[in-house]
Amino acid sequence: MRILAALLVALPSYVFAASDDPPPKPTQTTKTCKGAMVWDAKAQKCVNPQNSKLEGDTLYQAVRELAYAGRYADAQGVLAAMDDQTEDRVLTYWGFTYRKMGRAERARDYYRKAIARNPDNILARSYMAQGFVEDGRIDDAIAQWREIKARGGAGTWTEASLRDAIRTGTTYSY
Repeated sequence: MRILAALLVALPSYVFAASDDPPPKPTQTTKTCKGAMVWDAKAQKCVNPQNSKLEGDTLYQAVRELAYAGRYADAQGVLAAMDDQTEDRVLTYWGFTYRKMGRAERARDYYRKAIARNPDNILARSYMAQGFVEDGRIDDAIAQWREIKARGGAGTWTEASLRDAIRTGTTYSY
């Protein structure tokens, strides 16, 4: 395993793929709304996602935006409003927010659930492996990197960012 890590260090720096899921651009949700509120474009105001009629995709995009803005507790408030708590993308972001809040083991539990639900969820695999890198568990990170490549993720942002994290020890938040 250490040989593979050494080879990764020798690899040239990568260029990000066109993007398998680019970081979200700030919208009124992060520009205007406070707490776990989401911008409702139809109503032209911030709304409580628990009491709104916003669709799952709209809530998911708000979760991503809040998480990328570092508003992890607010993102969790929106996650809690999503109907299907077993959906792998929901589980992935529960894991992401818990990891960024310093709760690594709880984050790994969510990532494992997301991967059990969808073994091809390369984003959950990459985020979990980023946590492994943070914890110095390079062999575990490499195992997820291999899974990502085996599942068609070679050359994607999720694979390239993980490869770079393994190589440098610097992890990514998106």
